[in-house]
Amino acid sequence: MLHLIYILAFTVLALLAVANLIRNLMMLGADAQRTYAPRANPYTQRNGMFAVPHPELLDESGNIVNEPFLVMRSISMEDAREQLDALYNASAYPSDEAHDEA
Repeated sequence: MLHLIYILAFTVLALLAVANLIRNLMMLGADAQRTYAPRANPYTQRNGMFAVPHPELLDESGNIVNEPFLVMRSISMEDAREQLDALYNASAYPSDEAHDEA
């Protein structure tokens, strides 16, 4: 008799879990189809104060930059090695250079 109660209890728990899963999937689908209002202009007034963007997001004239922030130029492997070697040699062992000059 005790085995039957355990089977019944776990069956009820499994059905509740599956029902909850289906309800969450339906809510997720409804949220994915919902449209949201466009973002406000960063210069709009909020609580009596104007929101000002970070200075790195502005160009020289003070306008918001509307382009990618990470721009990498392609260089050859040899150029990259030369630049890294130059940086390494410029910063490597500054105490030895002072010792050599003395």
